[in-house]
Amino acid sequence: MLGEWPQAEVIRERLRAAMRGFALHAAVQLVLVWPVVLVAAAGPESPTEAVRGTITQVIRILEDPALKDPAKLMPRRRMLAEAIANRFDYAEMSRRSLAADWKPLTTAERTEFVEAFKGFLIDRYAERIEGYSGEQVEYLSERIEGTYAEVRTELVSDKTTIPVDYRLLMNEGRWHAYDLVVDGISLVKNYRSQFQKIIRETSYQELVKKLRERTIPEEKKAKP
Repeated sequence: MLGEWPQAEVIRERLRAAMRGFALHAAVQLVLVWPVVLVAAAGPESPTEAVRGTITQVIRILEDPALKDPAKLMPRRRMLAEAIANRFDYAEMSRRSLAADWKPLTTAERTEFVEAFKGFLIDRYAERIEGYSGEQVEYLSERIEGTYAEVRTELVSDKTTIPVDYRLLMNEGRWHAYDLVVDGISLVKNYRSQFQKIIRETSYQELVKKLRERTIPEEKKAKP
C-alpha cells in the first residue's frame, strides 16, 4: 500500500514513521516541526543546527498545551506542515523518488508531481508524529561534502533507540533535507520502489491520482 513501511514492533514503527518526516519523519525532519522561519543566530547555519532547529520547533508545537485540544487538530497540522515545508527540498525528493521516470516529464508535470508528493508527505508526517510522547533526540555527528551533508542522530525512548540520519543539500544558502534514513531505511528509496511499481503496473497519471487521494483536502484543513 502506498506510504506503508516495513512492519516492526508497534513502538519502533510509530517512532520511525514520526521521524520520517520529515522531519521529518521530519522530522522531522522528522523534523520534525516547523510556521516560524529558522535563522541561524550568527553566520551560516551548520547542518546540525538546521536539523536541531527544525526538530526543536516541531516538538514545541507537539508539546504546546493550547494545541492539544482535539478541536485544534487541523490548526496544529497546518503549523507542522509549514514547519516541514520550511526545511525540506521537495523538488529534490521528488526527482530522486521518481528516478528515471522524472526525466521524461514536462516542466508542468514536474511541478504537478512535486506539489502532489509534497501534500502527501506533509499529511503522512502530521498524522503519524502526533503519536510523539516525549522521545529524546541525540545528535551524534555531521559530515559535509561540498553542498551535501549528513547529520546522524538517534531517537531515544525508554524502550528503544532508533538511528535517524538526515541527508541535506545546500540550496540558496540554507540546508534542506532531501532524504531521511530511519533505522537503515531510506525514505527516498522506499518511495522510489513503490512509485516504480505503480507506474509499471498502471501509469504515471495513476500515481499522481493516488498521491492526491491520500492527501487531506485544503477545505478540511481550513476547518478549526
